[in-house]
Amino acid sequence: MSFARSIWRFLVGVKDALVLVFMLLFFAVLYMALTARPSAGDVREGALVLDLDGVIVEERTPVDPFAALISGSAPVPEHQARDVVRAIDAAATDERVKAVVLDLDSFLGGGQVHLKSIGAALDTVRAADKPVLAFATIYTDDSMLLAAHASEIWLDPMGGALIAGPGGTNIYFGDLLDRLNVNARIYRVGTYKSAVEPYERNSMSPEARENYQALFGSLWREWQANVARVRPQAQIARVTQQPAEWVRGANGDLATAAQGAGLVDELGSREDFAARLVELVGEDEWNEEVNAFPSTDYADFLTDVAPAEDGRAIGVVTIAGTIVDGDAGPGTAGGDRIARLLDEALDDDLAGLVVRVNSPGGSALASEVIRRAILRHKANDIPVAVSMANVAASGGYWVATPADRIFAQPDTITGSIGIFAVLPTFEGLANEVGVATDGVQTTPLSGQPDFIGGFNAETDAILQATIEDGYTDFLTRVAQARDMTVQRVDEVGQGRVWDGSAARERDLVDAYGGLDEAIAWVAGEAGLGDGYHAVFLGEDEVSYDTLFAQWLTADDDANARGDMIAHLARANAAGTQSALLQAEALLSLRGAQAYCLECPTVTRARGDEGLSGWLKVWQRLAGN
Repeated sequence: MSFARSIWRFLVGVKDALVLVFMLLFFAVLYMALTARPSAGDVREGALVLDLDGVIVEERTPVDPFAALISGSAPVPEHQARDVVRAIDAAATDERVKAVVLDLDSFLGGGQVHLKSIGAALDTVRAADKPVLAFATIYTDDSMLLAAHASEIWLDPMGGALIAGPGGTNIYFGDLLDRLNVNARIYRVGTYKSAVEPYERNSMSPEARENYQALFGSLWREWQANVARVRPQAQIARVTQQPAEWVRGANGDLATAAQGAGLVDELGSREDFAARLVELVGEDEWNEEVNAFPSTDYADFLTDVAPAEDGRAIGVVTIAGTIVDGDAGPGTAGGDRIARLLDEALDDDLAGLVVRVNSPGGSALASEVIRRAILRHKANDIPVAVSMANVAASGGYWVATPADRIFAQPDTITGSIGIFAVLPTFEGLANEVGVATDGVQTTPLSGQPDFIGGFNAETDAILQATIEDGYTDFLTRVAQARDMTVQRVDEVGQGRVWDGSAARERDLVDAYGGLDEAIAWVAGEAGLGDGYHAVFLGEDEVSYDTLFAQWLTADDDANARGDMIAHLARANAAGTQSALLQAEALLSLRGAQAYCLECPTVTRARGDEGLSGWLKVWQRLAGN
């Protein structure tokens, strides 16, 4: 009997061991499937197809396949601007590429600076006598700015084009907070620091309106000039100044209206568009589908044309997204993460450093952590340049102060030199529902800050003094960096936002140029001649998506094309979610912020949780 029990225990042990082994193998295979990288495909002679579904960004946010699988929602696809430019530049001289195709059917935007750089690359393709063709069902501001560089712009007859121009509305919570008896305690410096206005007003202040009318007016003039230069036949004034009359003139047919106004060249289905490409690059002998043409996918082509790595290395660190404390990112500028990337590169024998900024700012503390890390590179006696992309405002300008030279584009948004903090207290709401606070204090700060009973005068005074000191620090850093007096910086500061041209006039920017110009300047200062290459710090963190991530984003119907009404509905959902983020920001207890609220950003969220999101915010405000 004892022998039988021993045999039984042995068999059970073997069974348990086999189950464990098979479970480990299962999860290992699952992990490999989720994280496997796609292999590079062959580059075929024919068309290079740039399927720009999603958004153009400075730095891509890595897709976490496990988180996406659990949530059941797909992220918006992202394409790094510099990668798109590199692919197009290579296509201009690659004999295998006979034409470049822009598929903009699910394109969501990217910011004027990024789109101008891509447009300039498309111009080089056309200068090489290669056709560039664009296709979409709906053209809006960003897609039109990109498509304008095409030699042929195609539009689905069921689609259309609407140009809205920059600007829009913000949501203001002042009256709502009053009704809920929530006290948004605001500590600020800067006449134009309008990031706090949604929490204290029910409308835009005259100072903020003046600032943003000037800013958006400049951006709008720059947009029109860029389109007119490459597509002079486009009747932008007619389309934008009297849009209803323009549409009625075509009997409500948006596609015909767009063609009549010179926005597009051809009306045709995707099949018609493919037939045109067959005329240009020939038929695909390996594909039996009708009107199939030989083509190469953007990702495959990008892998095939990896940049050269000759000569000395110039480091490029990317500060993209909101600047926050901690290790967040890529795609969000975690101060500790970026500082660590910079510190790890201190011993890499870099010939120089370029700081690429595309951020509306954020945490003042995290901005200072990044600034100090940049200064540690500068202490190595290497040239340091800052390249500003779409926006480098508030904390985004704070991190730019160590630069020897700052480059920006005319439509870069920068400045917003100011600082603020918003902390909600609920003493009014607590009193209304019969909740009171009481206790014993040994000093004026005992039990402070008290978010239920409210702040006392000493706490308020300390917090305001801290913000004022932070503003003084900001002014001093800019004054020292830009060789200006503190008084002069204060005059152009006060939270005011400037376009790149206005910022250059006020000595906040040194020169016009993009990332390439900044890298070339650093190379010149380092005496490298033509022998240099750029190394993007932390680039391995945002390498190509996994196969699973590509499948997930490709099959997401949230980014599917639709008609004009569907497009407008998605835009409204994105605006709703932006307002939700503002409401959530009030309820998140953050430190001092150097942040630009109205600086345009590309919405990456799905935007399909508006009502449920508002209910969550309401519940938190009401304390339920």
